[in-house]
Order: sequence, then structure tokens, then C-alpha cells
Amino acid sequence: MSTSSFRLRPLGLACLATLALAACQRATPPEATPQAAAPAAPAATSYAASHTGDYAVVPLKADLSRFDENTRRMIAKLVEASEVTNDLFWKQSWDGDRAALLARAPDAATRELAEINFGPWDRLNEDTPIIDGIGPRPPGGPFYPADMTKAEFEAAQIPDKTSNYTLLRRDNGKLVSVPYHVAYKADLERIATLLREAATLSADKSFAQYLNMRADALLSDDFRPSDMAWMDMKTNPVDIVIGPIETYEDQLFGYKAAYEGLVLIKDVEWSAKLARFASFLPALQKGLPVDAKYKAEMPGSDADLNAYQVVYYGGNANVGGKTIAINLPNDEEVQLKKGTRRLQLENVMKAKFDTILVPIANQLIAKDQLKHVTFDAFFEDVMFHEVAHGLGIKKTLDGKGTVGDALKEYASSFEEGKADILGLYMIDALSRQGELDESKLMDGYVTFLAGILRSVRFGASDAHGKANMVRFNFFAEHGAFTRDADGRYRVDFDKMREAMNALSAKLLTVQGDGDYAEAKRMTETMGTINPKLAADLARLKDAKIPVDIRFEQGLETLGLQSYAGPQKTAGQ
Repeated sequence: MSTSSFRLRPLGLACLATLALAACQRATPPEATPQAAAPAAPAATSYAASHTGDYAVVPLKADLSRFDENTRRMIAKLVEASEVTNDLFWKQSWDGDRAALLARAPDAATRELAEINFGPWDRLNEDTPIIDGIGPRPPGGPFYPADMTKAEFEAAQIPDKTSNYTLLRRDNGKLVSVPYHVAYKADLERIATLLREAATLSADKSFAQYLNMRADALLSDDFRPSDMAWMDMKTNPVDIVIGPIETYEDQLFGYKAAYEGLVLIKDVEWSAKLARFASFLPALQKGLPVDAKYKAEMPGSDADLNAYQVVYYGGNANVGGKTIAINLPNDEEVQLKKGTRRLQLENVMKAKFDTILVPIANQLIAKDQLKHVTFDAFFEDVMFHEVAHGLGIKKTLDGKGTVGDALKEYASSFEEGKADILGLYMIDALSRQGELDESKLMDGYVTFLAGILRSVRFGASDAHGKANMVRFNFFAEHGAFTRDADGRYRVDFDKMREAMNALSAKLLTVQGDGDYAEAKRMTETMGTINPKLAADLARLKDAKIPVDIRFEQGLETLGLQSYAGPQKTAGQ
């Protein structure tokens, strides 16, 4: 997904999404050095109290009055199904008893912060431990045995060890794999039942079919058929993204997917305005600023672009930085055959723009360029970030496999970085072609810079954070922006375009070559926050500007509490 904070490419999401700028973003702020080991836990009470302002609280509501009784009941079932992903994601983020961990919290503020983070590490602050006695966050989390080495994994003769949907465990000391549908059977059966009940209430036959197929997929780990069916849906006014989707949680290899669930209400009017942009992908692919061999693949022609109001975030979608756009499915084979769907989460996008991006711009963007920071430009930045996931290359030029296989743990960060920069490339190209208002191209550039300054607050502990830092430092080295004496940043229009093209070519080349060594070098040398930037970002903290948002959500918030089933979970 790419789900986009921008995660959710769910997201794909597939970005889930995930930029937002980067829409797809999970993240971490500037107070810690990106490559340093996780700091020791500070005094728990004071730490939690000092970070209560990191999140602006946003209610997730939507006008459901246009829906009939059955559809409202269906939405309630979908929310309940997504609530179960909270339980699943806890099991994938903390290798221990949830209740016992929360009981160790010294006060209500610390307990609340642990609930928000699905564990004892502050994801908006370089995974800082927030409970006394907790060490650094394990890169492999509960997906792998704590004592497993990379060398042991690589040597293990286990056919499905790299699957997105298996856990690695020990049996008499030897590594074995356990399929998700076996390890999480009880929770998955709960979700499947709710999805099937929702299907009986759907007036849209294709959506009902998808819900039943997704239920089957959750109980078998065979997601490709339901991904194909999801791509074929065009008329459903309600949607759900649910399952093990993004692999950001697996910081050891980037193989294992985490469960999430998002319930969406389609904005038909906005979707109609956005639909035409998907048709530009083949032409834009041909125009990419890179050698022809790195753009020989053609994007699927069945991709589409729509706007939604989100009414529930569950599981991995609801941890740390929240996604504001989704690009799914993540399956490269589905992408090549069907393309992807790009879902713009407009209510959450607007909330982030108003509560975070505008205050940041007022602090850090040159005063005479503030007029160029606009929501329309921010919306385009997010939208084209997700569209750009469909550009470039999915399989390495040597024919040995996918880019993801070749770049391993760097694959996600390079994919997010590619989408960030090619999204800007698309805005530039379409503006010069007259498809967008060329007079507002400067808005796109300055808002993009403001978005970088928003995104680099998340540091570099995950895919989006690493992509943000590489992009920031690359642009700085190429003079795309400068820092005035008063600590405000300004865009150089021509150098921004030059840097955009240069970074586009660089990232596409690394992906096409499957150049793991170069991906590692760029990440290690450009994934740092220099002291001057750290000081500038500290001003945002002093100004009490939130780092991200959290939600008031659920059936009660939606006015659907009367539809709650007997197995309703508490949720997040």
C-alpha cells in the first residue's frame, strides 16, 4: 500500500502513503541522529509529558446520510474488521504480552504513548524507548527469532523464507517458517467472518465479490486473486484496504508484511477530476530523464486515481506518521498486468496541511515565497507521488528478479524516494504540456520544499525517513534551495529542476541495475541531519508544531455504534 504518510503506498498502500511529502510516511523526528543507536530510555513520565504535543488530534468523520441502512451496516462491519488488525499488528510489533507491557507504564501519558505506537518505542522520535528497561527496537521485530543472524537466514534452506506472509521460528534449534494464516488463525477468522457479513450487505456486486475473495485470501495467504479483483472494481462507493500489506516493519530484510485496515468513502466529484491523469503514465514513462533501457517497461493501462474520505485507520496504518495517500497493490505482477490504484485521502491530507505544513512554512520558508505554499500544490505533490510509483522499472535489467529482491532492505526507501522525485517530475512535465497550470509551477516547487522540511522531522529510521534525508541532502548539494541568513529556506527554480532530473536518473539507475552496494552507500552517506538543519527543526518543536496527527475514530465517532456486533473489539 504503498500506503503514503504519504505508507500508505498502502499502502502500495501500498502507501501507503505514504512525501506526503511524503504521503506514504512512517517516521521519526529530528531530535535524534538518524544513524545512532537508539538512546537509553529517558525518565518515562517526563518523556511522555514532553511529547504529548507531537500529535494533533483529528476526528475521522464523513457524511453517511447518502447511504441506505444496509450500506451503513456494511460500513460498520468493515470498521469492526479493521479494528481486529490492531490486535494483529500488536503481535507483529511487540514480541511479548501487550497487557504486561502496558502495566509497566508508570503513568497514563506513557501508557497512551505506548498504545499510539503499538509498543514501547516512539516512532516519531527515532524509536526512542519510552518505558524503563526497554532496549532498542529489534530490526526484525517479532518476525524472526531474536538470536537469528543474517548469515543464518541466508544459509537456511527454507523455500518460503522470503515470503511476505511467513514468520521465522525455531524448531529444535533449526529455523522453520510458519505461514501467517496459521500463526494468526483466530484473528484472521474473525476478520474473514466480518468481511463475509459485510458482503451480504453490499449493493455493489463487484465489491461483495471482492470482500469474499479477500476473506479467502486472509485464510490462505494467497492475495493475488483478490488484488486482481480489487483492481477491476470501478463503481463501489465504499472501499476497504485490509491485510498484510507494507513491509516497512521488517527493518532487517524488508520481507515481512504487517497487517492494517482502512475504511474509505469515495468522493465521486473529486475522483472524476482526478481520473484523467492515469492516462498520462505511458507518455510520462517515455519522457523520464534516464537512458531508454531504464524505462522500457510500460505501466499497466488499467490504473486509476480517486479521492476518498477515510473513516477508520487500523493496525500498521495507524502507527506513527499517518498515511495520506495509497498506491496499491504492491505485487509487481499485478502492477505489470493491471497497474495500480491511487487513493488520495483528502480529509487527512487537509488536516495535515492545516495543522502541520502551514505552520512549518511560516517558520522556515522565505517570507516572499510563502504565497507559493498552497493546498492545491500539496494535493498535487501527494497525488503524483502515488501515481509515480507506477513509473520506472520493476525488474532489474539483468533479468535476475525484481528491484525489491535486489535492493533488499533498501528497496522500500528507494521506491519511496523514486516516487517523491518522479511525482515532482510529473508536475513539471504536465505543467509544461499545459495539462496543469504552468503559472503555478513555482507553487509546486515551494510546497515540495515545505513538504521536505515537514518530512525530515521524521528522521531516518524507516523507508520514508531514509528517502526524505537522501532527497534533502541531494537537493542541498545541487543548490535546489538555499538558506537565508534568518534561517528560512528559498527555492531556486532552475536548480530545483536540474536537481530533480539528476536525482530521478540516479534513483532509476540504481533500481534498474539492482545496485545494492550503491543503495547502501547513498543511504549511509546521505541519510544524516546536519547540525544547522537540526537547529532549524528544533525551532519547530519550540513553536509547538505537531509532528503528525492521531485520530478520534470508530463506530461512535461515525454515529454507527448501534450497529456494533457482539464481537466488536476495542480497537486503537
